[in-house]
Amino acid sequence: MTRDSHPIHPDRSAGDEIAQACDEATGAASLDAGAHRALAEEKRAAGDELGALAHLIAAHTLDAYADGSPDAGAANLCDVATGYFMKGDHEIAARWYELVLKLDPEMAVACQNLAAIHANAGRDAQAHAWRERAYRIQRVFIEAAPGQRRHVLVLCAARTTGNVPFETLLPGAVNCRIKYAIDYAEDAEDGQLPPFDLVFNAIGEPDVAAPLEERLERFAARCARPLLNPLHAIARTARDRLPALLGDLRDVQVAPCLRIEERPRSVGALAALLADHGIALPTLARPAATHGGEGLVLCETFAALAQRLDELKGAQYLTAFRDYRSADGYYRKYRMIFVDRVAYPYHLAISSQWMVHYYTADMESHAWKLDEERRFLRDPVAALGERAMAALGAIGRRLDLDYGGIDFTLLPDGQVFVFEANATMLAHYERSSGELAHKNASVQRIVDAFERLMTERAVVQ
Repeated sequence: MTRDSHPIHPDRSAGDEIAQACDEATGAASLDAGAHRALAEEKRAAGDELGALAHLIAAHTLDAYADGSPDAGAANLCDVATGYFMKGDHEIAARWYELVLKLDPEMAVACQNLAAIHANAGRDAQAHAWRERAYRIQRVFIEAAPGQRRHVLVLCAARTTGNVPFETLLPGAVNCRIKYAIDYAEDAEDGQLPPFDLVFNAIGEPDVAAPLEERLERFAARCARPLLNPLHAIARTARDRLPALLGDLRDVQVAPCLRIEERPRSVGALAALLADHGIALPTLARPAATHGGEGLVLCETFAALAQRLDELKGAQYLTAFRDYRSADGYYRKYRMIFVDRVAYPYHLAISSQWMVHYYTADMESHAWKLDEERRFLRDPVAALGERAMAALGAIGRRLDLDYGGIDFTLLPDGQVFVFEANATMLAHYERSSGELAHKNASVQRIVDAFERLMTERAVVQ
């Protein structure tokens, strides 16, 4: 999660807020039921009914454990921790989770969320340790609720990011999501899964999926249910494979891209390597298995590129940069989502900077930007032209993904210039009362299309 930490109260200093948060975190970790009752009284006196309820739940839970009650369990206390987690009060949530694990060391979800808390804070070693503990305890997580009419097995990679953001696509009111951390599971566990109607491979990042190729293929070979986004379709979307995959399509352009595992021994060797692959300066460098501009830099010289490669160890993608500014001086990045190979508009980001992301494009501060986005969402053919729409249709068919997407721009001559096209594309609802609420109708069309696809593919047991 990337939510803000504990909010600053306008009548208190930042130091007071931090001190209070530390006090609350310390109180949450207490094993003394009496201390929690006292804290509940303090919270109630301060008008914090939710905080009071949290400490009362802790007191009742600790009493049940102390009395040896057969009903003793830490599930309600884990819900308290998750409430703080969802609010963004991560350090307080961490202390509650730690109390949960003192009572029930096998509560995997507590370990999962502790891993997320530490990862969000940049504490990678702690995050890794909690993640390892979580998935060694449990590999299958069932999200059941009344009224669900379909069971979907979601294949996930737990060791790293790279999963398709499937929560919007698989609403819990309709779908019982059975999340399976397959990178931690032994082959024998495939035969012990609860019944499911179809499988969604949510490991959408090809750099994450590649090391799991044999494991995923063994699962697919023994799976008797329909599988959406099979591995072979994911693998073809690696950044360095896109030029060959899409470059021969009419009215489609893709920049040359090279994946390297380590820097050539000299700057001259680096320059020669790029030339061999048709890549000229300036060059974009980015770490493998990253999105959202993470680690992405524009290098103007071979020396700068060599230095960047030395700074970041591991596989890197090197891509020829193209200045794609529109005539008005702005950079535009369109996103369309493919559901069953059909393109649906999702958003348009307009920025004064070449690295365009919706959250940095300041869309909400400029009415003209939102108006242009609305026109694109309402009628993409009118916004892009029939030539570009035909090209996008061809891209969707060539990708052959059940769910995927494309980030691209429209060149002056009407051709489509592809930034990336893969299965990890995010689509989510916006606040119904916010400036971006106009996007929700487009999101709903995407969700409805995916629902139709699942209905067609699923074999309901």
